[in-house]
Amino acid sequence: MSKFDPYEHLKVLKNEDGTLTRLVQFPQIPATGDADPVPGQTVVSKDVTLDATKKTWLRIHRPAKIPSNDNKIARLPLVIYFHAGGWILFSVSDALNHEAMNKLSDEIPAIIVAVNFRLAPETRLPGQYDDAMDAINWIKKQATDPNGDPWIKQYADFSRVFMYGTSCGANIVLNTALRVIDHDISPVTIAGIILCQPFIGGKKRTKSELKLAADVFFPLPVIDVLWELALPKGTDRDHRFCNPLGDEQVKEKMKKLGRCLVIGFGGDPLIDRQQDLVQLLVMQGVMVEARFDDVGFHGIEMIDPRRASAIRNFVKEFIV
Repeated sequence: MSKFDPYEHLKVLKNEDGTLTRLVQFPQIPATGDADPVPGQTVVSKDVTLDATKKTWLRIHRPAKIPSNDNKIARLPLVIYFHAGGWILFSVSDALNHEAMNKLSDEIPAIIVAVNFRLAPETRLPGQYDDAMDAINWIKKQATDPNGDPWIKQYADFSRVFMYGTSCGANIVLNTALRVIDHDISPVTIAGIILCQPFIGGKKRTKSELKLAADVFFPLPVIDVLWELALPKGTDRDHRFCNPLGDEQVKEKMKKLGRCLVIGFGGDPLIDRQQDLVQLLVMQGVMVEARFDDVGFHGIEMIDPRRASAIRNFVKEFIV
């Protein structure tokens, strides 16, 4: 491990000013826009500016044909999604994320609001949590504004809003859900949170971290560097953003969380922490569904379509 370069593994270069040069350009897919669906198109999408000063934006996905009951348009659950990427990579317009949200929107069916939050280290935590709150407040505004976005205002069920995140996105969901407790977001109701392979940590190594320290996909030096790039300067991995299990105020606040789904895989170095999180949530009286598979690794859904489909099914069952 001594010669291992986590930056090379991540395909990024660290610049003298603290920013990153990202060496890999991922395939992009444009949104379909407001145009009428073309034949065979099951999901349409469009991009909306969230905060121009922060350069944050949303990609909204919805079924091309909205279901109806008794000739009335059905209100669909709304899922606010936060992507993976270790805080430093990816966009909601990346082909992988775009197609995943199309499938999720089609299969539930649901309105998906994928948040293109700011990346680290150019923006460090809690900037990503701020972006998440901006997204929630944007949805609240659409619900109450007579001129609100028609896709949201006409088709979303504001009593069934879910927050869903993968890896660092799950960390954003957990920390933002704890923030929401202190805010009035009515008429929006967070009906549940979905934490897929949540990216949490701590200074003291767990057994799974030590066992999988040289993991091919998510080795320990990479995990450490990602936290170095994302956490506020001058802090360490026991900061509450990284280690919510080590903060008494955070643990106490968890009692107020609603329904929660946690998904994890046995080959993920973070599996012990994820299981500890589930145990803590249960002890705090939270309604938790845990879906752990002994086989699999961190980010498996990015390369295994069957696992991606299984995760979508877990999410659908939780929401529906």
